[in-house]
Amino acid sequence: MTQNQYTKALDDAGVSLWLDDLSRDRLTSGDLQELIDTKTITGVTTNPAIFAKALTSGNAYDKQLTELAASGADATTAVVEMTTDDVRAACDVLADVYTATDGYDGRVSIEVDPRLARNTEETIAQAIELHQKVGRENVMVKIPATTEGLPAITQVLAEGISVNVTLIFSLTRYREVINAWLAGLEGARTNGHDLSKVHSVASFFVSRVDTEIDNQLEAAELPDNQVQQLRGRAGIANARLAYRIFEQMQETERWQLLASSNARLQRPLWASTGTKNPEYSDVRYVNGLVAEHTVNTLPEATLNAVADHGEITDSRIPEYYDMDDEDLDALARAGVDYNQVVEKLEVEGLEKFVDAWNALLTDIEEQLKSHQ
Repeated sequence: MTQNQYTKALDDAGVSLWLDDLSRDRLTSGDLQELIDTKTITGVTTNPAIFAKALTSGNAYDKQLTELAASGADATTAVVEMTTDDVRAACDVLADVYTATDGYDGRVSIEVDPRLARNTEETIAQAIELHQKVGRENVMVKIPATTEGLPAITQVLAEGISVNVTLIFSLTRYREVINAWLAGLEGARTNGHDLSKVHSVASFFVSRVDTEIDNQLEAAELPDNQVQQLRGRAGIANARLAYRIFEQMQETERWQLLASSNARLQRPLWASTGTKNPEYSDVRYVNGLVAEHTVNTLPEATLNAVADHGEITDSRIPEYYDMDDEDLDALARAGVDYNQVVEKLEVEGLEKFVDAWNALLTDIEEQLKSHQ
């Protein structure tokens, strides 16, 4: 099959495209394999909201629900069984990509229970459990970058488990994530793990930053021309400045020592790249974030938009650092409190995942009763 010219151009520019969606229907229909073959998908990410949609739509899970109900499984056990089965199957679909890229791609992410995000020890325990239950080398465990999540990230990496660090909004937190990742690799080396097998990505959320700051700008008593000038600037600027931190990290002696032991870079992953504001281009958060050693995780609608009319150029993020600095400075002068924004987004992001998880458990509990 022939790869789409626009998605292939992204891959050629160093951007790995991972699908931000998974369901049993997508697996059994061959749709995931088709996206790999035609739209250059090289990985899959999931989250509680994605599984809530998948497990409560259609009848693809009916047979397993009946079996789980017969075994007396509770809702939590049922959700873990069904989601790890889907992730394991997706890992198998992507196994050829994983082998062909020497583990660089072909990854499938599964997230720890978001209710554990403020509990370091329970996050560690479940991350290890999920890794073992999926039982595939190309699985990544997603851990939110909360204050309590940082030491969990370090410990799980030290166990030789690949980690997708999620829910990053601020540049300060990203620096802390890098430190946690480096400490984890150092621990893995001490524990005798092959560092070339321990992969990580740092998921930096993009469009939600624009949504929040745009709302604040609209509510502020600012001249219309100033609002129009500043709207939609923050999300991409924030992400590109994170890439500057990523570049600076590679110059450190700490990283160089790990690289000499065959460690792999923790790639920035651009998440929340579906465009929320219909006034903005539907490929805004793809075209504006092209750089080597990055991942863009796309909802299917955004992937289809890129495949239809993506305008992909070579890596160009470093050209914009001065402008990005000025954009954030201009927002501060306009009264936007960056620290307040990113803190609010982390809290709200975690709440959304917890709400989705709780709703899923309630629904699955009802489904288990109906399948008895």
